[in-house]
Amino acid sequence: MTNQPIADKLRPTSFDEIAGQAHLISKNGIIRRMVGSGRITNMIFFGPPGTGKTTVANIIAQNSGMELFKLNATTASLSDIKDVVAQSGSIFSSNGILLYLDEIQYFNKKQQQSLLEYIEDGRVTLIASTTENPYFYIYDALLSRCSVFEFKRVAPNEIVPVLKRAISAMNEELSLNKGYEEDALEYLASCSGGDVRHALTLLEGAFYACDDLITKEIASEFIPSVAAGAFDRNDDVHYNLLSGLQKSIRGSDPDAAVFYLAKLLEGGDIISACRRLQVIASEDIGLAYPQASQITYALCCTARELGLPEAKIPLANCAIMLATAPKSNSAYMAINKATEDINLGKGNTIPLHLRAPLFKGYKYPHDYPFDWVDQQYLPDDLRNAIYYTYGENKTEQAAKAYWDSIKKKH
Repeated sequence: MTNQPIADKLRPTSFDEIAGQAHLISKNGIIRRMVGSGRITNMIFFGPPGTGKTTVANIIAQNSGMELFKLNATTASLSDIKDVVAQSGSIFSSNGILLYLDEIQYFNKKQQQSLLEYIEDGRVTLIASTTENPYFYIYDALLSRCSVFEFKRVAPNEIVPVLKRAISAMNEELSLNKGYEEDALEYLASCSGGDVRHALTLLEGAFYACDDLITKEIASEFIPSVAAGAFDRNDDVHYNLLSGLQKSIRGSDPDAAVFYLAKLLEGGDIISACRRLQVIASEDIGLAYPQASQITYALCCTARELGLPEAKIPLANCAIMLATAPKSNSAYMAINKATEDINLGKGNTIPLHLRAPLFKGYKYPHDYPFDWVDQQYLPDDLRNAIYYTYGENKTEQAAKAYWDSIKKKH
């Protein structure tokens, strides 16, 4: 018996053994189809920890015949990359080199740019992984040369079978016959936050702590109360509470809003509550009370600085303020309509007078009465599109009346 974690011992060796990520590695998944075609492109994997990014990279390497090298951007340097590239001429890497670079967000611009030469001439095929949004942390030049794939949190019902396999493996290794309660495994899976590795770590502790049976009571001893309060066995309670909070505020019911907020905070979840309140301020209150987003941000910052239990007070102020504020989703609807046209491939050519460096024919509004002049801003194929419709609230109607009067004068 070794001290190797059970998560490493059970690391999948084929796509079929991986929990979750069906959109990527099921029989019709995009990555699996790509591997089956024999053509591996440069890729970026992003998503939470414990969702299979490293495992998928290992399986791709096994199926491609390429030699796999692994680096972690938190400790790797440019010389480490050059050392990997130097292997490209060896007999062991005759099928090419696959470089798996974990936590690529920790590479600076120069380090990321150093990869371009090697992936462009084909000496290296890159698979980079990150827990952060790659469109914020990876430079455009590198991003444009890679396919980006999102790894999602694994659902509890997909984690439970992995936990059962782990129990069988530990029993076999130790010649034991420990059992489990079904709800104990469901509880561990639901409290893992969609992280398979974390669920296995929790299970391993419960396995060695129990006598003959893993019960929910024993499992709960490995879960901090703040984590347990934020999830139920299907993750439904957590997200339903957030949904209840938003819909109660949208429905202008301060009593229900403060109730769902209290439920979230009793589970220790300040972060989700703050994020949702900030979304609500812009999505549901919006232009009817523009200051709501600033007030919400300030109250959420205060709550995060205070921590629980005092954080309840500013967040209660926030929820009640939003629930009793006038409502408008006009900006939310406008951006959605504009996004629909973009996704349809419209509006690709910006009008000439808006383009640098000449801005030929552009009229500077401040040179005209009331700082406005009739002028086309949308692309030609969208010149008559209307995305924003003024809401019926007092603030937006005042703005509408103002602009109606200004535009009638021209």
